[in-house]
Amino acid sequence: MEYETDVAIVGAGAAGLSLAWRLAGRPAAEGGPRVVLLDAPPGPVRPPERTWCYWEGPVGEYDAALAARWDRLRVRGPDGEVVAGGTAPLCYKMLRSGSFEEFVRGRLDSAAGMRRAEALVHGVLDVPGGAEVRGVAADGGTLTVRARWAFDSRPPRRLPPARTTLLQHFRGWLVHTRRPVFDPAAAELMDFRTPQPARGLSFGYVLPLGPHRALVEYTEFSPAVLDGAGYDRALRHYADRVLRLGDFEVTGAEQGVIPMTDGRFARRAGASVFRIGTAGGATRPATGYTFAAVQRQTRRIAAALRAGRTPLPPRAYPRRALAMDAVLLRALERGRVDGAAFFTGLFRQLPAAALLRFLDGESGPAQALAVGLRTPVGPMLRTAAELPRLPRTASPAPGLPPVAPLPPRRPPLRGTS
Repeated sequence: MEYETDVAIVGAGAAGLSLAWRLAGRPAAEGGPRVVLLDAPPGPVRPPERTWCYWEGPVGEYDAALAARWDRLRVRGPDGEVVAGGTAPLCYKMLRSGSFEEFVRGRLDSAAGMRRAEALVHGVLDVPGGAEVRGVAADGGTLTVRARWAFDSRPPRRLPPARTTLLQHFRGWLVHTRRPVFDPAAAELMDFRTPQPARGLSFGYVLPLGPHRALVEYTEFSPAVLDGAGYDRALRHYADRVLRLGDFEVTGAEQGVIPMTDGRFARRAGASVFRIGTAGGATRPATGYTFAAVQRQTRRIAAALRAGRTPLPPRAYPRRALAMDAVLLRALERGRVDGAAFFTGLFRQLPAAALLRFLDGESGPAQALAVGLRTPVGPMLRTAAELPRLPRTASPAPGLPPVAPLPPRRPPLRGTS
């Protein structure tokens, strides 16, 4: 199987689908590029369904595909202190990957210059005059795509050399409770009433979908992932002892691992080959948020292609934000900062909308300074002074244990509260 095209997109996750969505908005007959979108065939290489959350204004281009949205957030300190507030003019939005793919597919299927193919890609190469993608098609045959430009969104096999690398790793259950225990009007962004690891931090995360339904997650920022039993113990503790859900059943599960590193991700892999998504630096090092940065990057890429410019993905975050993140990551990893107290304090002292913009990398210098002044200045200055002397070392990309099979749907799981 061979294709000749203007643009090849490798991977149909958040980054690949977002770029395809933007390029499909203008037909090839009107000057839009021809596009081939390559997705992994069903199997272990294709990621399971997952959830992406982000904040933006009340009206957004993907609103029709949202699972839920909230204009109020809560953060709970280790002692149960509740910091709650509205997010106006922003909304916190939840998008499930399956719904997003179905939403995007509607535009892609009607775009004359768009093709989709399933293949296991094993090479994205610079060649004279463009790029070449090589792989194995779903039917077992050889696949070759020759393109003027190629965008590779596959997760990196190795992380870039870094002074500090933590992992944000989590497992979540979609739960249905017997009694109404969730407040659909507010998302629990960080609940620090969880046992804290020796290095890093942990928290619960609750996205309510109704009085009886929610996505309940356990998340850690730490140097290594847990085993499957470890996640389930942490989730059971959080559901039973902290949230006191009572009787509930688990109707779905998801998990993930996100690198939190001050390594420098290369956005360009050749004259005509670029990296997007996490591989292209779209993940915010100190928070793990990626989806909004992907939208910023893909908008700029699409605009460059339509203008006939080299479509180098822009930096996802300002240099000052990355510098602040490097200091925070190191301070957390060294145990110099109490992560639970740090984030609870920020939400207590700053307006939610201003803080959310900072966490997303869209704040200006004045807002960044306001955040910096509300951090533990002594430990942060000590950490900032030592960073330039630290070597950068490489590490493999993180992995997770497989998701355990779901328990039977009936009878419901019993809580211990």
